[in-house]
Amino acid sequence: MTNSSTGTVDSTPQKTALVVASGGDIDELLTSVLALEGWNIHRAVDNQDALSLARTKPFDLIITGRKTRGPEDLELLRLVRGARPHLRLIILTDEWTPGDIIAAMRQGAFSYFSAPFEPFALAEMVRAAMAEPCWDDGIEILSATPAWVRLTARCDLLTANRLVQFLQGVGGIPEADKDQIISAFREILINAMEHGAHFDSSQHVEISFVRSRRAITCRVRDPGQGFSLEDLRHAANGTSLEDLIDTVAVRQEKGLRPGGFGMLMAKKLVDEVIYDEKGNDVLLIKYLSLASDPKPKNETVGKLKAAGESVPKD
Repeated sequence: MTNSSTGTVDSTPQKTALVVASGGDIDELLTSVLALEGWNIHRAVDNQDALSLARTKPFDLIITGRKTRGPEDLELLRLVRGARPHLRLIILTDEWTPGDIIAAMRQGAFSYFSAPFEPFALAEMVRAAMAEPCWDDGIEILSATPAWVRLTARCDLLTANRLVQFLQGVGGIPEADKDQIISAFREILINAMEHGAHFDSSQHVEISFVRSRRAITCRVRDPGQGFSLEDLRHAANGTSLEDLIDTVAVRQEKGLRPGGFGMLMAKKLVDEVIYDEKGNDVLLIKYLSLASDPKPKNETVGKLKAAGESVPKD
């Protein structure tokens, strides 16, 4: 392969991607992103075609089509992984359940996009899949039920972005609250990885997502020594202009990247941000509206009466 900027021959083998047909704008987007990075693109009409091709050629990346369901794509991953253990697979699907996404994380899918999804986010994830040399030990599920998921995540930005994308479909988060919860979680997660582990990829954060009838709770515990909120001048805690200016000045003095507003943003997006005494373990709590309650009170009361149970008064 010839390097267009230097005119020299690049000895690095050209990487290959297999794209299962989705149709329309998605196929055009994937083609443009992959071609721009110099990847060799192969196409398949469906998963059966993709499996046949993958058995004869070692692809570096497979992107499934939107026409299949999540479990079908995971079966494709399982069959291909026998011969290609570090294969990156990005799942696109219009039909899915939260359980499918947990299964994808367990089996080591690189990412999971369930409809509707943003083309920009997909393009960024495809670029990440092409660039990252080592990725498949980044996320480990420790325990998972529909209401409670526990996992560990490696302390680097790519793993953080992958985890946030998986979270889009995990835990039964109501659409009305999803953007706020995910944005707050990402801010706290990045803070934990940066300040608790200094983006050391040999370190991991511990994470829990709990969905109760009245709230979504996210817990993030980093491997660092913790901190005192009173001494944390490089992170914005106040809302006054003087506080924000002071945060910027302190970060410049310490040689830190621009930012430091994650904690403040998280407090604005969720109802509770609670740190433990040490400062390396934090809970985010978002209380849900009655409209998002999966078991409305009237339905529950009706079932109790039908069973002959007494109904407690409010």
